[in-house]
Amino acid sequence: MAIGEKNPVMIELKEQALAFSFPDIHPSAKVQITFQRTLRIPDDGKDYPLPPGLGNFPLVHVDDYAKHVPASWSEHGGVILPMYQSEALWINFRGHSDEERQVTYPFALKIATGKINAVSGQSWEPGLHRSPRQDYVVVPIQPWIDGYCVDKGVIRQFVAMPLGEGYTAEEQVSGKAEHGGIQIMAIPIKRNVFESKFPVKPRMQEAPRYCVHAMPRAMFVTECQGMGLAPGGRMKQEILEDKYDLEDWDLESKSRCFVHIANSQDWHRITGEKPPTTPPTAAEYNRQGLPWFDYYSDAKPVAGSELLGAMQSVEEMGKAKGSSPLPENQSFSPLNILNIFRKRPTNQVQEWEDSP
Repeated sequence: MAIGEKNPVMIELKEQALAFSFPDIHPSAKVQITFQRTLRIPDDGKDYPLPPGLGNFPLVHVDDYAKHVPASWSEHGGVILPMYQSEALWINFRGHSDEERQVTYPFALKIATGKINAVSGQSWEPGLHRSPRQDYVVVPIQPWIDGYCVDKGVIRQFVAMPLGEGYTAEEQVSGKAEHGGIQIMAIPIKRNVFESKFPVKPRMQEAPRYCVHAMPRAMFVTECQGMGLAPGGRMKQEILEDKYDLEDWDLESKSRCFVHIANSQDWHRITGEKPPTTPPTAAEYNRQGLPWFDYYSDAKPVAGSELLGAMQSVEEMGKAKGSSPLPENQSFSPLNILNIFRKRPTNQVQEWEDSP
């Protein structure tokens, strides 16, 4: 490599994870994103705790199956994952720990579905914004996101539904069934900010989200039905406020990836592989006494989005249509809830927040 030549920003597929790295910014400027299979919680108006992870969704490169997918998928590039209709997912974030400073390298991540921002409800746009509301999450303080930020401390779970039937967030907010899938943008913090704020720190333990194994239970195509994500049941989860300055983020070094969602039949036709088995229902899982989770942090949560809060859930829209889109949607009370608390690093001083 010539003197002064920059290392490229890279997105790699590593062990079913999207791995973003920015070697020109810092050797530790890396973050991995996985898409976790999970239980679909009831869409009944109650606020449920966090369900477990049931393992990663498989991912494949769009480019490897260019002859088998729609041209629009090839134009966007990225990766493909399979989902059954009405299946749920959550997105897990894992930053890279800098050994010298013993701290995770910070990233701002923008998450959208069908190019509708999952935090703000606004249409996809470049950059980071805090007005009228924050439109991104910050790693490592935000370890995961399970759905759309509809209220302070409450999300509606990501649930897969076909495009064109009106259920998806994209269709409800924009009125169009155009993009589907998931869009992700990763933006690292500037190197000088990282090194000035984190000279030396004791090792920070990330709060684990336990993954529980699920209980027992090649044709070429040029057109796929296309899947998007829709708002499902309500879940207790805070989207945490960014405590950095906006100018701390290296907006010139952002990287984006499109995650296409194929239904189970299309996945088999595209890849020749069978999709994962269907997960257990939430009620079945609960009857076994297996754990649910509550995650607590001393960071401040952002307010919910009015745009996202105005959406109808899948079950609400189904009732209006006279249909039942969510099988096994019975209410229940979680039996075994484990608390996870993420404390502030020991050498970080809380900022003074004066009352107005």
